[in-house]
Amino acid sequence: MKTEKMKSAGNGELLCRFWEPEGTPRAAIQLVHGIAEHGGRYDDFARFLAEKGFLVAAEDHMGHGGSLPEGAQPGCISGGWDAMVEDVHRLTRRLRESCPGLPFFLLGHSMGSFLARTCLYTYPREGLRGAILSGTAWQPGPVLAVGRMLCAGEVKKQGADSPSPRLQQLMFGSYTKGIPEVRTPNDWICTDSAVVDAYTADPLCGFVPTGGLIAAMLEGIARNQRKENLAAMPGDLPVLFIAGDRDPVGNMGKGVRQSEAAFRQAGLGDVSLKLYPGARHEVLNETDKARVWADVLAWLEARLG
Repeated sequence: MKTEKMKSAGNGELLCRFWEPEGTPRAAIQLVHGIAEHGGRYDDFARFLAEKGFLVAAEDHMGHGGSLPEGAQPGCISGGWDAMVEDVHRLTRRLRESCPGLPFFLLGHSMGSFLARTCLYTYPREGLRGAILSGTAWQPGPVLAVGRMLCAGEVKKQGADSPSPRLQQLMFGSYTKGIPEVRTPNDWICTDSAVVDAYTADPLCGFVPTGGLIAAMLEGIARNQRKENLAAMPGDLPVLFIAGDRDPVGNMGKGVRQSEAAFRQAGLGDVSLKLYPGARHEVLNETDKARVWADVLAWLEARLG
């Protein structure tokens, strides 16, 4: 793996990671990570793909991981959702320019799936060979409206750059309900206790998000669910949804199915969904991750012909 820096559309510089295969790559795939984590957590999965001939890249979002300026508040962003989306697309352009003609895929997880979904209709002529959306969701309109209203009030009161334990509790506090023998507040991410413990111990993970970051994410989710934006996605774009049926983010699979149905109704002809029984939020890190990785690889290879 090698790293480089790239200027952010919002503030500071972004840490970008690249995993290169031996020899000429068959295709490129960009990973888009979730909230309160970083691209380094995908190292094992990225190495697996590189061994199969894929060039893999990921940027740490503004306010996350290696893109956090010294002394800055984790989760502090500038430019809102648009800047975060543009950061993802800047790495896409960089890869496309360095490897012209190479088949290109996008894989977004959790908040990264929402960023990826915005990219699909904001840049519909990017020529993607396919997109994979992991741990995504669909929010009912009234719930989303209330959440955005609470965010606006919190930002007005505390400021966009202040960490918001109140919003964190509202967003994530109920996610461990229904999980047997809960050990940590992060048990909802995975059934593998070693993964949960590593996440909990990682100083770059699990931070209290700022009000501005949560407000931006909710804005992005609202945009993604608008019919006109769904209709703006390329109809011939292959899309794979992957999720655990015990993932509270996706409402135990219900929200993922709603997203899949919305993509189909928007006219996309190659949409598929894999729900993994017993799996939670991070299917790429689950105890049966070898099966998930094999499924993802098979889907990628099928779209490569």
